[in-house]
Amino acid sequence: MTASIISGTEIAKQTRDSLANEVTALKQKGVHPGLVIILVGDNPASLSYIKGKKKASEEIGIRFKLEQFPESLTEEELLDVIGQYNEDQNYHGILVQLPLPNHIDEIAVIEKISPEKDVDGFHPVNLGKMLTGQKCFLSCTPAGIMEMLRIKGITPAGKHAVVVGRSNIVGKPVGQLLLKENATVSYCHSRTENLSDMTRQADILVVAAGRANLITGNDIKPGAVVIDVGMNRNEQGKLCGDVAFEEAKEVASYITPVPGGVGPMTITMLAHNTVEAAKNTLL
Repeated sequence: MTASIISGTEIAKQTRDSLANEVTALKQKGVHPGLVIILVGDNPASLSYIKGKKKASEEIGIRFKLEQFPESLTEEELLDVIGQYNEDQNYHGILVQLPLPNHIDEIAVIEKISPEKDVDGFHPVNLGKMLTGQKCFLSCTPAGIMEMLRIKGITPAGKHAVVVGRSNIVGKPVGQLLLKENATVSYCHSRTENLSDMTRQADILVVAAGRANLITGNDIKPGAVVIDVGMNRNEQGKLCGDVAFEEAKEVASYITPVPGGVGPMTITMLAHNTVEAAKNTLL
């Protein structure tokens, strides 16, 4: 058995085409969805991610702005900038690109963003609403994963989902979204003993540990759905995931590649949240 590839690139394109139509309709009602990204410093990885977000925004018709500041920007100054954009009706989504310099408190920055403009889905209000099943902005990577499963007709209900990784950005929220869809969810992490015993039980395996090729073919239950969130460089400098793809695809029923899997969906769900934030202004 060779797994079917879940192409995030293809699914993202379909979703972006649909979002572009929504933006056109919103503009006819006098609302032009806008996204501002605030960057402190010039981290090359951050600049690369922003480039992808800008490209997707422009494809869809979202007004895009990058506010870049030197690394010397103080926390107080950054909070003031966020406060200004909270009030700016031209921008419906605010994203502060992480990581931030060490002298700036990440939690204080996230909490300063208005929950109504928190298109990254990191604000405690949005996380709390997600946990209690209320309408909110979902974190983009978990939302993208759930959309991929939905489009491929993969139903979590009744399945055992194992999440490897417990970050606030991916691991914790994706487990909660799978639970909401009636999966039985197990969380694993760096302290989990006998990790492969757990992963081999998974009908749906989500790997977001940040370690190249952590999961091999032997760690996967035959026929499992494997979602690889990892984005690493191997010894040859080539992009790879947390899952040993060539081995895993011979065991799984579905698998996401790296690159071209979860990544394009993360950016697309950011655009989706920005469009939703703009639509909310009409309510």
